[in-house]
Amino acid sequence: MKRPFKTLTSRIAWSCPWYAIRQDEILLPDGSQGVYNTVTTSTAVWILPVTPQGEIVLCRSYRYTVDDWCWELPAGSVKPGQTLEEAALEELHEEVGGRCEALTHLGQFYTANGICDEVGHYFLATDVTLGPTAHEPAEVIEVHIKPIEQVLQMAFAGEITDAPSALVLLQSAEKLRNLSG
Repeated sequence: MKRPFKTLTSRIAWSCPWYAIRQDEILLPDGSQGVYNTVTTSTAVWILPVTPQGEIVLCRSYRYTVDDWCWELPAGSVKPGQTLEEAALEELHEEVGGRCEALTHLGQFYTANGICDEVGHYFLATDVTLGPTAHEPAEVIEVHIKPIEQVLQMAFAGEITDAPSALVLLQSAEKLRNLSG
């Protein structure tokens, strides 16, 4: 299918170690010109950790951007040179102190496709055991272990307000119920 927009120029307007703002001058479908700003960032991973007892490991994270505590799955960016699987295993260990027997790629999604180019990949980690975490200085995370059905109810009820985490849980509901039943 033909692309309806044409990029005329592109430049990085601002950047920091975690993301950048790319500013594009574009030609719109009606022939007029416009400017489009895009947040550019690394690919990211979300991990759905399930213990041998059939429980889900969740993060309760304080998020400065929204000044709130949020229920989330472990997640993070893929570093240069890292595979998706390596990033998932690293984030599982850092955020919840987790190690797993099996890691399965379940799918991908765009995290905020109206303003951002981030692609999120999500994984199921099974037979997860917990140990010490390795949080970064800006990460304020509590680790919680809850039954699968309780976590699914939290997602359905809107208690899990981190959209990618809720999406992963809802997309994986049938698979999770098969694990616990």
